[in-house]
Amino acid sequence: MLTATYTLVALSVEQASVRLSLLSFQKYVRTTLMQQNRMTLSQLEYACENLNTLYQACHWRKTEMYLIPALRDATERADQLLDELNRLNQAALTSIRLLQEKLGSLADVRDEQVSEVCDSIDLFCASLLKRLEKEEQELFGLARNAIAGETWFSIANQLMMHDKHLDEMKRSGLPPAEAAQVSARRRALPGGAVDDGQISIPGLQVLPIVSVEEVSAPPLKKPARPALRDDAIMK
Repeated sequence: MLTATYTLVALSVEQASVRLSLLSFQKYVRTTLMQQNRMTLSQLEYACENLNTLYQACHWRKTEMYLIPALRDATERADQLLDELNRLNQAALTSIRLLQEKLGSLADVRDEQVSEVCDSIDLFCASLLKRLEKEEQELFGLARNAIAGETWFSIANQLMMHDKHLDEMKRSGLPPAEAAQVSARRRALPGGAVDDGQISIPGLQVLPIVSVEEVSAPPLKKPARPALRDDAIMK
């Protein structure tokens, strides 16, 4: 059980990082965007890009990549909980797509539209925060009781190999976010192979904390918007 405890503590640390980023962006929206009578297209675009990064960071956590598949194989008792987590995931994804649909069709966002946009962002953050909470309060406990000891050793080994690959790429000079992206690709593919020509996943594992000071004046240039993939929804 020491291996299970070590693994769950490591996953909790990752959960805390993603949660803090979600809370930080949610605070920015409530204290800045919600106080405005209008929202520029660049602000809306900036919000969509941040939501996409947060969504991808949540999806490509070690909990999603290693713990949930092991739990699904270990017991059917997790099916109902996993379905609920998937619904929360889908609610967040729907919020992003609704906002993305507004891009290109609006010169700016005014009055009631500002409230609509902010409500969508708030729903996104609330959905993923609720998912993280249910994972820690329900999923982790279920996993501790349902997953066998040898499987915990396998999960712990996967986590260590993941971090090892990440450290190697950081030492090679890759920025942390890009190194995490490549590491997640490698661990997600069979045999640990990397195929950069077929997989494109923005902003994985290492997610910088979004501070109110940093985001209060969003950049005016239009960043590329990677399309959200349907297979990013938890199966």
